[in-house]
Amino acid sequence: MKGVITVQPTISDALAKVTVGLVGSVVDNVSDLLGKSFSVELVSTDLDSSGELKETVKAYASYDGLQEGTKFYTYKFKIEVPDEFGEIGAILIENKHHKEAYLKDIVLDDDGKLIIFPCESWIHSKYDNPDKRIFFTDKSYLPSETPVGLKSLREKDLESLRGNGEGERKSFERIYDYDTYNDIGDPESNLDLSRPVLGGTQHPYPRRCRTGRDMTSIEPWSESRTILPVYVPRDEDFSEIKQVTFGATALYSVLHAVIPTLESILTDTQMGFSSFKDIASLYDEGVDMLQSSGDGFLSALPRLVKSIANTKKSVLQFETPRLNDKDSFSWYRDEEFCRQTLAGLNPYSIQLVTEWPLMSKLDPKVYGPAECVITKEIVEQEIKGFMTLEEAIEQKKLFVLDYHDLLLPYVNKVRELEGSTLYGSRTLMFLTSTGTLRPLAIELTRPPNNGKPQWKHVYTPCWDATGAWLWKLAKAHVLAHDSGHHQLISHWLRTHCVTEPYIIATNRHLSKMHPIQRLLCPHLRYTMEINGLARLALINAGGTIETSFSLGKYSMQFSSDVYAQQWRFDHEALPDDLISRGMGVEDKNAPHGIKLTIEDYPFANDGLLLWDAIKQWAITYINHYYPQPNLVETDQELQAWWTEIRTVGHADKKDEPWWPQLKTQQDLIKIVTTIMWVSSGHHSAVNFGQYDFAGYFPNRPTIARTKMPDEDPTVEEWEAFISKPEDVLLDSFPSQIQATRVMSVLNILSTHSPDEEYIGTNIEPAWAAEPTIKAAFEEFSGTLKGLEAIIDSRNRDPNLRNRSGAGLVPYQLLKPFSEPGVTGMGVPYSISI
Repeated sequence: MKGVITVQPTISDALAKVTVGLVGSVVDNVSDLLGKSFSVELVSTDLDSSGELKETVKAYASYDGLQEGTKFYTYKFKIEVPDEFGEIGAILIENKHHKEAYLKDIVLDDDGKLIIFPCESWIHSKYDNPDKRIFFTDKSYLPSETPVGLKSLREKDLESLRGNGEGERKSFERIYDYDTYNDIGDPESNLDLSRPVLGGTQHPYPRRCRTGRDMTSIEPWSESRTILPVYVPRDEDFSEIKQVTFGATALYSVLHAVIPTLESILTDTQMGFSSFKDIASLYDEGVDMLQSSGDGFLSALPRLVKSIANTKKSVLQFETPRLNDKDSFSWYRDEEFCRQTLAGLNPYSIQLVTEWPLMSKLDPKVYGPAECVITKEIVEQEIKGFMTLEEAIEQKKLFVLDYHDLLLPYVNKVRELEGSTLYGSRTLMFLTSTGTLRPLAIELTRPPNNGKPQWKHVYTPCWDATGAWLWKLAKAHVLAHDSGHHQLISHWLRTHCVTEPYIIATNRHLSKMHPIQRLLCPHLRYTMEINGLARLALINAGGTIETSFSLGKYSMQFSSDVYAQQWRFDHEALPDDLISRGMGVEDKNAPHGIKLTIEDYPFANDGLLLWDAIKQWAITYINHYYPQPNLVETDQELQAWWTEIRTVGHADKKDEPWWPQLKTQQDLIKIVTTIMWVSSGHHSAVNFGQYDFAGYFPNRPTIARTKMPDEDPTVEEWEAFISKPEDVLLDSFPSQIQATRVMSVLNILSTHSPDEEYIGTNIEPAWAAEPTIKAAFEEFSGTLKGLEAIIDSRNRDPNLRNRSGAGLVPYQLLKPFSEPGVTGMGVPYSISI
């Protein structure tokens, strides 16, 4: 047989071409010349006549050059295989180089019959680890169906990924294990950066990947942050081989070059914007940045940082967000404020009002009276005689953004931080006859503190100057609350954070030849690398979230509280999420089996189409590999996988009664569809519109820095508000450094890379190898292409006023495909940024 090993060049390879004197490279070149770059051993699926494993057949692969018409290197070999060897099921590879290599695949040619071993994996040097790597063919097997000659290799390969839970992980390792979030704080740098461990009875949280770094001497429970970069299993780090991690590279550049440069320019961290003209100048003129010779990172950001000809200066100039470009006053209007709860960046918070009065569940002895002060009279006055309060509730016309109980426990603590304030908030909205929402009232609450009683006030849309400005300021506070909830909960917690245990368990318990591992694989790529970067500089103590969002240093603790109180796996499926918020009810006669409470709910309308497409793909796939229900329950790898997700990855929730059972095909379909939805549709809906909707920060301020003018004002404070209310609004907005820091990050987070892997585009080798699965994937892909046309048609329908109208940004976040850049559309398979 003839064989070809395809190796993908790395960025380091390119650098090595012009580097002289690298001992490893010289030795590797000699290995290539001697024809001994990789050793190869073929493994039979059968046993010999005595019941023992058949002896492997061996060969060496030698360097053959650059594959014609591609960017890949090839290594070729010839190998003699005895007639009685039987079917080839696996291949063992040893890397003779001193450096690791990224293997794309290995292909054997047996007289025109191709045997394919999908790899997509880093293979370590034998000098780092003498163990040979195991790769299986593209044929998938349940554990019970594994050929006898491969059973021991199947288990050995899984064991190699689990580790023993000891020692510090090395960069070349592929070990997947669990740990708590004990590396958010940095007490070694500054005791003020100490943070509680997330994970455990005190602060329940999902688990992350264990790195094994030493604990700090100052706090034995906190992991040291002095060792960089943060370990992720080697096959989770794509920075050397894929442009898809352009986002990670660019984000790193923003965090380590742009933001420090901004901080050196904007030295007054509390300085706000003196006028809306100053805000506009960020897009029209930009911020001057002196570029030193060490600022090479900045050149990686041509969309953000533009060089000035014939000077050493650069300008950080922001593109005008699509929302502001289409209608520069949209951020100011009440109807847009409401519309964005259905078709904006955070469509996961709005919920139906089912009981009255609205009541807090917090202890009134600590937080004051529990009853909401938005009264029946206020509601009916705002509804203006259309119906009574009772009729509005019965007809499902009242909706709420309720951040009262979640935020109130943090109000007094946040108010002790410099340049910040906080309230608990509720925002009540009414569904009009045209299907759009109209705001009725906002309630802001401050709990008792230092002898002061609870303070509550209700704001309504007003027709007098003072009331109208107070209403605008109240909206700014609510938007800051919603921005924090979006970033910490809808985005970070419910996609990035909860997915990491799925990735760890999948690698620890589902063999590379397991059909469910191969189904989930594209949905789990790239996430751990971006999560490691988030722990390094986004969600860490003193990072972008803490310094620029309302909850400050309590941000991650807040996400732990929400996880403990609200997160449920069974509510992460889109239909169940909608039902849990009262935004839909089960209805077998309705499209998708769910009747929406608000018919024109763009996120839900488009999301259910995508959910159904993913689910149908999962149904066909799973029923093919599990034709009988007992195959699910007797699949030891699958059961261990699901048990570990529940009891280790989400250990603090392990005793909850709502965890789905895993006994039938239907159980597995629902579980797998939920994981695939969260990593694709859910993440895209809350991520790729960030710059469009929040790039102009008055539309979504991340923080409100000053209290309401009518909360216990001094004479001077009230007179300043009456004299110049616009200044009070500007003072409440993020400071200059906070705004530009967040805008820089959001620009990168909203960007699609040049080789983004969109859902339904790339077929995995194992799917292509099975005719039934290949046909099912092609049907899935075709459905997604049809979804694009449906969404375009909806955005042109003038009757759908929540997505079509003068100056509106059309809702495109769940269109499956996109061009590179900030496009406000496109659904990648996975959480890749």
